[in-house]
Amino acid sequence: MNLIKYSDLTYPEVADLPRQWPVVIPLGLEQYDYRQVAQALGADSLIALPGVPYGFQQADRSALVRLAVKPGLFRRVMVGIRQELAAQGFQKIYFISGHEDAQLKTEGLNLLFCPYDVQFDPQWPQDLSGRVVVVSTGHTEQHGFHLPLSTDTLIVQALADHLTRLAAKRVYCLPVWPYGVSTHSHEFPGTLNLGGRVFEDFFLAIVDRLVSSGARMIYFSNGHGGNHSFLVNIIKYAGERHPQAFIATEWLHTTGPELQRYRQSTPGGMGHGGELETSYILHLRPDLVHMEQATCEMDFISTPNYYMDWIEAGSLIANPPWSDDTLSGIYGDATLATADKGRLWLQAAGEQKLAIIKEIQDQHLRRRQARTVDQKSNLK
Repeated sequence: MNLIKYSDLTYPEVADLPRQWPVVIPLGLEQYDYRQVAQALGADSLIALPGVPYGFQQADRSALVRLAVKPGLFRRVMVGIRQELAAQGFQKIYFISGHEDAQLKTEGLNLLFCPYDVQFDPQWPQDLSGRVVVVSTGHTEQHGFHLPLSTDTLIVQALADHLTRLAAKRVYCLPVWPYGVSTHSHEFPGTLNLGGRVFEDFFLAIVDRLVSSGARMIYFSNGHGGNHSFLVNIIKYAGERHPQAFIATEWLHTTGPELQRYRQSTPGGMGHGGELETSYILHLRPDLVHMEQATCEMDFISTPNYYMDWIEAGSLIANPPWSDDTLSGIYGDATLATADKGRLWLQAAGEQKLAIIKEIQDQHLRRRQARTVDQKSNLK
């Protein structure tokens, strides 16, 4: 049986996949028996997408069971993924699950039940209210001719792992969410777009579930720029809904002084799939990088108030077609990337994340203290 991991591919490789091969989307992070799935479908080849880590009922999972949203909302997530694959021409799209009590609404969706081995067994910490819950959001998106679709997810996963090693008793990291928002999804094959409204509604519900379980500090660690504006909306809504909690996000990772210290490219060299992200993946998963296909694309249509680098700059906010500026799908210079720079940037970004965790804890503690003082003053 030929198993193809969709997110390990570059977008030209996805474009070459036969559209009649079955595509399967696992529910959960379990290790499924794909041979049995292929046999049930009468297929010699399967295309497997990243697992949907949470959001549905998982009765046998002590932590993630608490993150089940309403079945109708989770159905919107499933439909969003399926629609993107169908728009790319894939003809046989299936969700696979070993959770027969998952309370899924699957009308119009193909669902197969399959046995699995548990590979990820999270335990809900007893001191959740004193920890920062880290919600990592990645994506499955094209990154040029040379990088895998999993680039954003791999990087933000590495940062979550780094946080867990450095601050194991101060954070609780959820599994990385691999489906984000891309508004250029139909310009290049492979990119999936969950949809901004679905993304917002889903993660606002996840915040609700976390707060109801005792979380009081929640940090959205983002690996994909397209998620950012929707994360800001989630933070605004969640902050109003849950004033007892401190809920925050940031623009993107790796924004400290080390970003400029180690780079060789000029401004515009690390917008998307360029020097920075390519260096990260050369360090994390060199087996997935095709450096012989790396390109340099920096001839953007730029003006003083609208130009592209790792952090979008200028006072204008716009969303012109990416194909106006890039043929390969990247913004930047991937040819300058090295694994050593990826290692240095990962270390720097990990330290930056740790400082953010400390700041979130400080904000929450001081606000709680201030409210207590105000309450006592009102009683006098």
